[in-house]
Amino acid sequence: MSRRHRVLHKEAKRDARYASPLVARLINTVMRCGKKSVAECIVYTAIEQSREGSNAIDPLETFNRAVDNIKPRLEVKSRRMGGATYQVPVEVNPDRQIALAIRWIVMLASKRKGLPMVKALAHELKDAAAGQGSAIKRRDDMHKMAQANRAFAHFRW
Repeated sequence: MSRRHRVLHKEAKRDARYASPLVARLINTVMRCGKKSVAECIVYTAIEQSREGSNAIDPLETFNRAVDNIKPRLEVKSRRMGGATYQVPVEVNPDRQIALAIRWIVMLASKRKGLPMVKALAHELKDAAAGQGSAIKRRDDMHKMAQANRAFAHFRW
């Protein structure tokens, strides 16, 4: 019998400017050392800058398109069967898809050296909305691993 309790999911908080739970999650991922006002400034400016050069009227349109493009559909999980460890492809939970997409955006933006976080985040969002960039490559690598290990799909439960 499982010792874990069922997870109670809280209602998603919304950000102040756009009233979007996705933007609130991005702000919380960008935030360091509890400095939420700094994170809000970074995210709001990056969303506005990522819209420049495109024909999007709504500032959230580029951000939502970027997150939808990055979300992984499949991932691999390790399963131990009879002394061997198999990489078993499984479908990704929709909430985890969003969490991975936002985490990848922030991580890859912070890895861009020589740019302030605002510009790096704006470039990452713009690239992801266009279907290119390092976050899209990361998603494709995850899909390739799942595709390569589809022979072990019968081990999932």
